[in-house]
Amino acid sequence: MKIALITGANRGIGLEIAKQLQGKNYSVIAACRQSSPELEQLNCQIETGFDVENELSVKRLADKLKNTKIDLLINNAGILSSMDLNSLDYDAIRKQFEINTLGPLRVTENFIPHLSNGSKIAIITSRMGSITDGSGGQYGYRISKTAVNMVGSCLAHDLKSKGIAVALLHPGYVRTDMTGNQGFIETSESASGLIKRIEELNSDNTGGFWHTDGTQLPW
Repeated sequence: MKIALITGANRGIGLEIAKQLQGKNYSVIAACRQSSPELEQLNCQIETGFDVENELSVKRLADKLKNTKIDLLINNAGILSSMDLNSLDYDAIRKQFEINTLGPLRVTENFIPHLSNGSKIAIITSRMGSITDGSGGQYGYRISKTAVNMVGSCLAHDLKSKGIAVALLHPGYVRTDMTGNQGFIETSESASGLIKRIEELNSDNTGGFWHTDGTQLPW
């Protein structure tokens, strides 16, 4: 059975990915700050006290799982703080950068020893990080997602020789707590598409930026 580690798996898209992966012969390790009743209903390994912003908590889990080989690492944890040009909050911008950009890099760095030839890394990013496709507003979120796209691109180059492929994935406009339950699709549809993109990921297309529906997105 393959092993998947998912950050931010206690709700929303992360929770749904965990649920669907269990039906695809994966043993899931759900890493989150705190669990949820919905997560408790899944038959998976729940690791609480895990905060992608806190290097010590990331290292602690990496050490705890030192003998565990991970086939799929999904960097899903993230935050969105709404703002426009008239309501810039630089502390909130830094917070989003710390979690949305440095979080996936911090997690991946610490879990590289757990990955091997054939392992895959997925970073849940956003189309809002596309400079070509972008528009105004949401400064902190957009900046952090553009930056994490570069993180994923760099990781794809640096890990290719190890046989580890990296995907940057936009989940779509999904109805979750983060979006205030606004959106075009449900978490089930988003997660299903994300998993398909991960299944298609290989050493030839590593470093790509895709919509959950399979469309390749512009940088």
